[in-house]
Amino acid sequence: MGTLDDKVAWITGAGTGIGRAGAVALAQEGAHVVLSGRTRATLDETARLVTRSGGRCTIEPLDVADKTGVARVTSSILGTHGRIDILVNSAGINIRERTWGLVKPEGWDEVVRVNLDGTFYCCQAVLPSMRARKDGIVINVSSWFGKHIMGLAGPGYTASKFGVAAMTETINVEEGVNGIRACTVCPGEAATPIMDRRPAKPPPHELERMLQEEDLGRVILFIATLPPRVCVNEIIISPTHNRFYVGGLESSTPAGPR
Repeated sequence: MGTLDDKVAWITGAGTGIGRAGAVALAQEGAHVVLSGRTRATLDETARLVTRSGGRCTIEPLDVADKTGVARVTSSILGTHGRIDILVNSAGINIRERTWGLVKPEGWDEVVRVNLDGTFYCCQAVLPSMRARKDGIVINVSSWFGKHIMGLAGPGYTASKFGVAAMTETINVEEGVNGIRACTVCPGEAATPIMDRRPAKPPPHELERMLQEEDLGRVILFIATLPPRVCVNEIIISPTHNRFYVGGLESSTPAGPR
């Protein structure tokens, strides 16, 4: 018996990185996880990891920037399972041409549509059913750069992740009385596939010292398994060897963490 038996968890960005790790962790604790993302092949691989560990899952391909698609997937999950107990918004991107000297309006639009608009669409879609049941957990993955402004992530990523953090807390302001809890998770550098989109990918020895996917999966599980009376508003988590503290990065580098 797991702590999350009979719970239904919907994870976006479930094909890789933090979303994949969160899906596996929640499934191992008994939740039925619904995996969403843009790439079917990576979702299939996550599903294999879930089932290999004894968990249960289904796949709902989705681009979170498509609000019609978000509504369709939400309706499908509710129609099949009757509930969404946990929403994990982990879908997020950044672009290589991210600084003011390089970013184009199309790049800004791409980042903001996925990181901020997509998170809003999913939250807005699940809240009515959570409100009706007087219970639900929303976990939104922001970033270290959703708390600290540095010349690394670019204006689109920085603005979108600050926006996610602020938006998440408005759920607690309005919906806490309805038994809904929302948490923003702000990771520092994490060795996830988003590192591949940096202009200069960190070397292997630096990646090894960063947060690992499974570390963030355990954080998501921790939030999801606390009693309903507990709301963890925000978690800021970083590697012990934090390169933003020890001067391991130049502020002019056009790169940034998830």
